[in-house]
Amino acid sequence: MYAVIETGSKQYRVAAGDTLEVERLNVGAGQPFTFDRVLLVNSDGKVSMGAPTVAQVSIVADVIEHIRGPKKIAFKMKRRKGYHRTVGHRQELTVVKIKEIKIG
Repeated sequence: MYAVIETGSKQYRVAAGDTLEVERLNVGAGQPFTFDRVLLVNSDGKVSMGAPTVAQVSIVADVIEHIRGPKKIAFKMKRRKGYHRTVGHRQELTVVKIKEIKIG
């Protein structure tokens, strides 16, 4: 059984036991979190698609930790003008472990 969820304007294919990094959630580490925006559920070959979400389906996950992603470098330069700027960015992420997919 697997499902497709949406969080942080991104979509993830998840199954029970999966660990994934999503955009920062406002939940403390060690706390449970429920994803309600479930777009698709495949249960033993029976596929349920939502319009836009599947009703009465939720994904229960445990928040493991909050981390920061790898550093991305943005370098701007205009040649022959003496202009150059370097800006770094690290995205704030939350590591979650999927416990179960609740149907009904």
